[in-house]
Formats: sequence, C-alpha cells, structure tokens
Amino acid sequence: MASSLTYAGVVWAFLSFLCAAASCVGFFMPYWLLGSQLEKSVSFGTFRRCSYPVRDESRQMTVMVEQCGRYASFQAIPSAEWRICTVVTGLGCGLLLLVALTALMGCCVSELISRTVGRVAGGIQFLGGLLIGSGCALYPLGWDSEEVRQTCGNLSNQFELGTCHIGWAYYCTGGGAAAAMLVCTWLACFSGKKQKQYPY
Repeated sequence: MASSLTYAGVVWAFLSFLCAAASCVGFFMPYWLLGSQLEKSVSFGTFRRCSYPVRDESRQMTVMVEQCGRYASFQAIPSAEWRICTVVTGLGCGLLLLVALTALMGCCVSELISRTVGRVAGGIQFLGGLLIGSGCALYPLGWDSEEVRQTCGNLSNQFELGTCHIGWAYYCTGGGAAAAMLVCTWLACFSGKKQKQYPY
C-alpha cells in the first residue's frame, strides 16, 4: 500500500489522531469541574453537567437528579464565558480531528500529503490547539455563575474554585491541544515526501 508520508509523517499521523481524540473526548465529557451539592457529586463541562437540583413538589423539597445531560439550550449554559468556550473549543477540536483524519489517510494514499500540505496541516493544528487553549483559559471566568457557586460552597469566583476542583476532562482537553501545538506542528514539517516531478 502506497503512502505519501515519511517515517516522521507516520508518527505525526498517529500522534495527531491521539491528540485529537484526547481533546475531543475531554471536550465532550462533563468532568471539567467537580464538586458536590446536597451531598451528591456534581460535575460540569462547558455545555454538559452531571447531577442537578429539581424541586419535588410532592415532598416540598429540593432533590438531586443524578444523571448527565446537555443544557436545554445554548442560552441555558450558565455563563457567557462558557458559551464562548464551547464554541471556541469545539472549533479547535474540529480542526484537530480534520487534520488527524487527513494525516491517517496519507498513510494509505500516495501523493496526498506533500511537504507543503504537511506544513499547512501543521499550521491548522497549531490554530486548533490555540483555539482549544483559549477555551481552556476562558473556562475559569465562568466560575462566578450561580450554578457553580451553589456547587462550590458559595465560595467560587473567577479563577477561584471554592470547594470544587478541576476534573480529568479539563486536563485531557488541554493536554491534547498542547501536544498538538508543540509536537504535532513540528512533526508536520517533516511529514510529507517530496513530490515527484513529472516530465509533462
């Protein structure tokens, strides 16, 4: 099977896929911020959350529903910063995934990835990582929302966690983006084979 990638390009392709997968899984999972409310574990992502309070009219009390789900609408996301974070991080994950799938196709298709295409792909990966990094940097600005304050002991504020702590999904998303920016972007420069010059 013909390949348009050098040995460094094959490493780039698989590493790009791993970085994109880590960022996408972390982005989708609602475990960016972990805390508790009414003695139940609560977690938040940018657009999803696990466990939320509802009013039980029959017992005249607030109870926790222990299930995960998306917010009912984009506007229902607790803060404007988290809405921006959702869009920016989602766009970055999409770019990383696009480059990763193209790179993997380069393992099987000859003349798909030239040196120039590899460098452009590296630039797109850098942009994707930058967008995800920006989303991760914006996320703490939403910690002052009412929902987060209820979960974090009414002590949280922007860049202050209160009784909550950062979850694994936040690190997974940011780590995948950082590896894509620093390692994959560099490997992309050496990924494509020199194109053959045809006489016609």
